[in-house]
Amino acid sequence: MVCHLPLRQTEGFLVSLIGLMDLALKTPDHTTLSRRSRDVEVPRFAQSAGPLHFVIDSTGLKILGDGEWQAHKHTTSNQRRNWRKLHLGIDGDGYIIASALTDRIADDACVAISMLEQIEDSIAWFTADGAYDSRPMYEALAASGVANIRIVIPPMKTASVDARATRPWCQRNEAIERIDSVGKRQWRKESGAHQQTRAENGMYRYKRIIGDRLRAKHHESQKREALIAVNVMNRMTALGRPESAKIVT
Repeated sequence: MVCHLPLRQTEGFLVSLIGLMDLALKTPDHTTLSRRSRDVEVPRFAQSAGPLHFVIDSTGLKILGDGEWQAHKHTTSNQRRNWRKLHLGIDGDGYIIASALTDRIADDACVAISMLEQIEDSIAWFTADGAYDSRPMYEALAASGVANIRIVIPPMKTASVDARATRPWCQRNEAIERIDSVGKRQWRKESGAHQQTRAENGMYRYKRIIGDRLRAKHHESQKREALIAVNVMNRMTALGRPESAKIVT
């Protein structure tokens, strides 16, 4: 996956690797890998303990097929092309603790609400872009987060203060009033909205290391493929992170 190899090349790579390691193992053929990828159980990476800083975003992944080739050959429109939407939730340490692969028309806020079920610990700070600005999103965060959860979501341009707002929805009113007072750029500095770049960096790392397309054909296989890629990313993050301890003198 990291080497961007299709299943046939992956099979040959594993055969060579097992031969070099002189192991008495057999490599499954690419057909078996493709067939079993629909229902393979992929373990989730262990999450860090304590209240979390949860940052979420989404990006598009191309679906491998002849759509792009046909569009290029016949100079047709983009109607032949198709893609999936990958949603990633990243904690303050850079680990992907929630993910989902959906159709391209899926609403980001609705998907994010369902992704909250993957979070084992409570959320102390939530950061996202304006696509997640909805009342159900705030209500779901209030239910799954700590009592004084901090929600940083840029309100829509047409947003107005809700005089009947209660609980975390009041934070949206405060954001609207502060933006009207000092401008969105200053509000982003004060609120910590720039932490959204954590998710953007995670998307960039995913596409640079794993790739910007899905190789599987079946939708369930594509979900497993994305989940395996998330585990690979988390494993690489863990291996590259130094173990440090505070020394008291």
